[in-house]
Parts: sequence; C-alpha cells; structure tokens
Amino acid sequence: MRDLILVGFIGFALAAAMRYPFVGLLTWAWFTLMTPHQAAFGVYGIPLNLVIAGVTIASYLASAEFTKFKFDKITGLIIAFAGWLTLSQSFSLDPDNSAIYFDRFIKTLLFILLCAQMARDKLRFNALVWTLVASIGFFAAKGAVFTIITFGQFRVQGLPQTILEDNNHLGIAIATILPLILYLRGEASRPWLRQALLALFCLSIVAVIGTHSRGAFLALAAFGGVFWIRSKHKMSILAGLTLLMVPTIAFMPAKWTERMTTISEATQDASFMGRVDAWVINMKLAEQNPITGAGLRNSYQKEIAKTVDPKRAESAKAAHSIYFEILGGAGYIGFLLYMSMLAAAFITAWRIYLAGKKTPNDLWKSNFAFYAQISIAVFAIGGASTSMEMWDGYLIVVALIAALSGIAPEQSRKPGYALHSVRNLKLPQKYRAKKQFAKNPVSVI
Repeated sequence: MRDLILVGFIGFALAAAMRYPFVGLLTWAWFTLMTPHQAAFGVYGIPLNLVIAGVTIASYLASAEFTKFKFDKITGLIIAFAGWLTLSQSFSLDPDNSAIYFDRFIKTLLFILLCAQMARDKLRFNALVWTLVASIGFFAAKGAVFTIITFGQFRVQGLPQTILEDNNHLGIAIATILPLILYLRGEASRPWLRQALLALFCLSIVAVIGTHSRGAFLALAAFGGVFWIRSKHKMSILAGLTLLMVPTIAFMPAKWTERMTTISEATQDASFMGRVDAWVINMKLAEQNPITGAGLRNSYQKEIAKTVDPKRAESAKAAHSIYFEILGGAGYIGFLLYMSMLAAAFITAWRIYLAGKKTPNDLWKSNFAFYAQISIAVFAIGGASTSMEMWDGYLIVVALIAALSGIAPEQSRKPGYALHSVRNLKLPQKYRAKKQFAKNPVSVI
C-alpha cells in the first residue's frame, strides 16, 4: 500500500512539475532528504530520484525561469567547485572508485544550484525551508520518542543505506536545522503552529542527545553557545536551554554520560586516534597531489593510502571530516573553493541580516539570515568529525542564502508572498487576518 501511495504522489507531483518546475524541485528536495523509497520496499531500487530530477530539470529549462538565471558570488563558487571536482575526477588515482562519489556530489551541487535559482520569492523560499525542516524534523521527532520510551538505552539512527543512517550524521543534521525551526516559528502567525514548532524544537534536542554521538553533542553545544552570544535576550535563552537540556541529560543512562566524558580524553580514545590517522593520510595525499587531489574518497583505498603512509594505511577508512575529505580528494584548490563557498554564504547572510534590520518589509530576510548563520556555524563544527560534505541539507541553507540575496525588496512586499500579509489584501473584513505580524524570532524561547 505504501508503495502505491508513494508512486501515486510522485506521479501527481511530476505532472504538476511539468507546468510548475518548482513543484518538481520541492519533490526532489523531499525525496533526497527523507529518501521515502527506503521505507517502500516495492519500489526500492527503482531510480525514482533520477526521474524526479530529470522532469524537474527539463521543465525548468523549458520554462521562462531559465532565462532569468542570476549569477552571484555563491552561485559562481558552486559552479567553480563543481568544475574543479570534474577536473579532480579526470586525474583521480582510482577513477572507478571515486566516480561513484563524484557522480553523487555533482548531482547534489546541481540540485543546490537549482534551489538557489528557483527560490526567488518569499512563498517559494519558505516552502523550501519547510521541506528541509519537516524532512529532518520527522526523524528528530521519531528519534525523541524512541529515546523517551527506551529511557535512552539505545542510540537513535536514521534509515538504513542513507547518508543519515549513521547516528553521528543524523545527530548533526538535526542540530543543523534547530535554528531553522526557530525561524519558521517566528514566521508562523497561528498560535498552534508556533507551539507545534516549539515542540519540534524540544524534541529535536532530545533526539540529538539520544543519538549518543559525541560529535552531535558538540554541535548541539555549539548551537547553544552561538545562539546565546548572538541573542539580545541572553538570560531567557540560557534559562530555556538549561531547563530543556539538563533534565534530558539527567534522564540518559550512565553509559551515555561515560561516552560524553571521553570527549576530554580524545588522545586516549582509539576511535578518535583512528580518525587522526585518516586525517594525516588525506593531508599527505594533498601534499603529493596539491592541484587536483587524489580523487573523492580514494583515501579509503589501502593501496593508495600506503603510497603516503604505509603504517597508518593499515587502518585506512573514512576521514570523518568534511574538511579532510575535500582536501585529500580535491587538493588545495578544491579545498579553497569549498571553504570560500561556505565563507561567502556566511558573509552574505551577515550583510543581509544588517541590511534587513533597517527595512521593516525585509525583516523576515534579516531573521532568516540570522538563523542561517547559526545553522552554518553548527554544521561547520559538527562536520569536523563526520564525512557529510555531500549531504544536501546544509547545502540547501547555502543555496537559500544565495536566493535570499536575489529577492528584491518589492517582491517581499507583495501580498501574495508573505505568510502574514493576507491582512494587507483588500478582502472582505471577515476574511482578513486578525493576527499581527509575528514578533522578532530572535526573542523566542
């Protein structure tokens, strides 16, 4: 039954996408973030994602939107990074192995590029944010319930054979969307929706702790720290996070506490030292192949790892770091382009945040930029311990910042784009919204 429902929904969405390309993009985002086909065994193995991507791209190219392509710094860096990965693959030390990851990363960057180009008004923009939050939020809510009913004895993990299957990856992904939940809560005009998003925020924190991931816990701590520093309501933020996190941590079993305390004893932890070995191997591969690198994920190959460090090669494995994965796979230039892309998104968000505060009609842009900066900072810290450089979620945030910089002030004032601006329409009195604009979301919690 679930197979029929999934196929039927996708068929309906793709039919709509032929007329409205953005519908296809939302379907693509939902499919790549939640991977629903993994839970629908009858269609497992069918390349539905390729069908969705193909229809969306074809519809976009055939529409007038394609002629309105906007080039900005972030978009340029995305294209440049994709081009460099292509060059790196051409000089890969093991083309057959790296081709799998190259193909995956290029498709992800193509999707992100379309997100940056198509989310060019507030309605579309918020729809994409909702898709990201709802997709990851589903796993967060499910994981929180699992943690509570099992008293935290077992760790929370994602769907098998997906990038978020690993508990570390899932925990960091959930921590990354925490700021976006607060943004949507500030945008929501209905009290019940604001309360629902607050509940999701609380459940997400429980789920991060329930993953038993030290990297995710550090990402969660980074979120709390950055949010507290950036907020004007420091006492309220501190009290809210304390009331939520302290009881949750106290609820967790002793083995969770013992695992978290090993963070301060990293040099004595075999798992951490294994990661250090992988980092050294990737650094040495970059030194020997400074221009193009060794090819994506080729450092996992013992034969290649032995060429730079025979001793550490015996334990060759994932670099467990977005930075070392890119450095070893794409060389110094690829690493520079990757970091420049993240830095450009962070700086652009900062500029939008400052500019939006001066324009009441663009306050929503300022609010998103505020939370997007925190989201990127959280992922940058969490990603230092995981191989999540190909995860779509944080790259969608980068794309949204690029899209935000291209939304003109006139568009943000149009009644149809704002979630709360129904009250500005010349409709009969009984249909007019009764609620005022949501308060500045920076003051939530």
